[in-house]
Amino acid sequence: MLFDLDGTLSDSASGILASLRRAFADHGLQPLTAEQERSILGPPFTKTLPRYVAADQVADVIATYRGYYSARGMFETSVYPGIPELLSWLHERGVAMAVATSKIEPFAVPIVDRLGLTRFVATIGGDDFEASRDSKALVVGEVLRRLGHPDPSTVLMVGDRVHDVDGAAAHGVGCLGAGWGYGTPEELSGALSWHRSPAELLATFRCAGPRLRDR
Repeated sequence: MLFDLDGTLSDSASGILASLRRAFADHGLQPLTAEQERSILGPPFTKTLPRYVAADQVADVIATYRGYYSARGMFETSVYPGIPELLSWLHERGVAMAVATSKIEPFAVPIVDRLGLTRFVATIGGDDFEASRDSKALVVGEVLRRLGHPDPSTVLMVGDRVHDVDGAAAHGVGCLGAGWGYGTPEELSGALSWHRSPAELLATFRCAGPRLRDR
């Protein structure tokens, strides 16, 4: 079972947006609206920032953002209530789990560890500084490779944005919508199901029982 990070395992909006606002200010850019800020949470900035930043400025804005984010913002995050219980229940039943995030992997690994979730997952996969995995499909593909290329029919993705749904689908993997994150029910219409909270998702898994094993 694969889990997205931002908006699924943890609420990281405050640290991300504070760092991005400072980067915009440093480059003399117009601040984003609240709606625009919410729209960029989750997908890679290489994909979302060109909507609001000139093409020749994107790389510099991202570099400035990463400076602020690595210094402080990356740890301004908190695990969603119910996530530790959800992962613990799955772990106890032998369900193999991994993190598949669009965040830079060198950031994601210490964040997951700080959240106390590393013990539950086999690997933490993300993008790199060169943006060689700048889509969720590429990240999911790398994580599946690390897991030994399991049969897609035995794998599920849990994520809060449409790129989680699409990235999983690119590998034949179904996605469960994390309705507690940054996406909307409409955005997650392609998910197999939509869940309002980690506790609700756990209740669904409990009802599924043995059918979840090996997912």
